[in-house]
Amino acid sequence: MAEALQELAAHVQMRQPDAILGHRVEFGELTLDVVPNRIVGLVEFLRSDASCRFSSLVDITAIDHPERPARFDMVYHFLSMYQNQRIRLKMQVREDETVASIHSVHPSANWFEREVFDMFGILFTGHPDLRRILTDYGFRGHPMRKDFPTTGYTEVRYDEVQKRVVYEPVKLVQEYRQFDFLSPWEGADYILPGDDKART
Repeated sequence: MAEALQELAAHVQMRQPDAILGHRVEFGELTLDVVPNRIVGLVEFLRSDASCRFSSLVDITAIDHPERPARFDMVYHFLSMYQNQRIRLKMQVREDETVASIHSVHPSANWFEREVFDMFGILFTGHPDLRRILTDYGFRGHPMRKDFPTTGYTEVRYDEVQKRVVYEPVKLVQEYRQFDFLSPWEGADYILPGDDKART
């Protein structure tokens, strides 16, 4: 299996040398590191080439690395039912950089790209309808970014007096409790077996 994937990597790298930065085989799947401005052409090649035939787009997602200059990893997963193989494409994208939509090659990318835009704030050029898909219209921020607060910025509730849904800034009614995480039963008056905290 690994040998077949190495052969596939060599084939793609030979036919698309300007698009591939490197490759590796991990967990029984081939991962190609891609030049961002070559993604559409590479995806089209992977779909149409007789040795590849990756006709099924399985998923598009992103990974946030806020400490890096190229903050995001865009990740694409494809399946070739003809060759019984999977392939993963990864490319690094800066926060101020746009990514070309692959909607023209795989129409199913429409919702995947909308989800990545909604959750991470990555913009796709050439997308036919780039708008939020999981959060509300007035939602502020992008929830899958690592700098997004776990409480969010606003809370939504139904107001009985106004008879409508209202949006309000988040108000924490209780300060976060300080746990030492040594005991699952913080504040218990009895000693649990194996509780090392009790011996200190």
